[in-house]
Parts: sequence; structure tokens; C-alpha cells
Amino acid sequence: MEILRQLGELFLEAVPTIIIVFLFYVFLRFNFFGPIQHAMAERTRRVEGVRAQAAAAQAMAKQEMGSYEDALRKARAGLYAEQEAARQTVLDERAKLLQATRAEAQQVIHVAKEKIAAEAAAARAELEKQGLALGSEIARVILARPGGPQAGAR
Repeated sequence: MEILRQLGELFLEAVPTIIIVFLFYVFLRFNFFGPIQHAMAERTRRVEGVRAQAAAAQAMAKQEMGSYEDALRKARAGLYAEQEAARQTVLDERAKLLQATRAEAQQVIHVAKEKIAAEAAAARAELEKQGLALGSEIARVILARPGGPQAGAR
């Protein structure tokens, strides 16, 4: 029984300490843990809000980047189309110039051939005329020789 009495005395001596610890717990809960939990909840709410804003900003940036890339793609396609049109125009002009130059060369060749043909015909006619005159001269010289062609035949 002595032990129970000692335990009772010990409990009675511990009651003020238990009450002080309980009051300290209540004080800390309302004056320290409550504001800390409130601040932590506010911080969590703000962090989630900022994360949501960041996600929205990131989605918007992706959308703007997509529209920028589309615009860039369209601009490049337009530029390539303009370059192709300019290249085609230059090729068409070059083909026209080449065709005109060929036609002019053909005309020059045709005129030169006609001139050469006319000169050849004139030269042939001159040669024929000279050939007849030369033949006549040769015949006259041979006939005019002393002894003539019959002298050589005897």
C-alpha cells in the first residue's frame, strides 16, 4: 500500500506540471501553431495560384509560339513562291532572248547563204565566160601556129 500512497503523492505533485504543460500546449496551439498553419495554408494557396498562372502562361506561350511558327512558315512559303516566280520570269526572258537570238542568227545565216550562192553563181558564170573565152583563145592559138593541128598529125 505504501507504493499506492507514494504514487498518489507523486501524481499530486505532477498535477501542477501537467496543468502547466496542458496550458502551454493550448497557448502554443492558438498563438503559435494556428497562425503557422494559417500562414502555411495561405502559402500553399498562393503557390498553387502561381503554378496555375505559370501553366496558363506556358500554354499561352506555346500557342503564341505555334502561331509564330505558322506565320514564319507562311512567310517562308511566300518568299519561296516569289523567288520561284522571279526565277521563272528570268528563265522565260532568257528563253525569249535565246529564241530571238536564234532567229536573228538564222536570218544572218540565210542572208549569208544567199550571198554565197549568188557569189558562187556569179563566179560560175564568170568561169564559164572565161572558160569559153579561154577555150576560144586556146583554139585560136593552136590554129594560128605554124603547121597547125594537121602538122602535128602528119
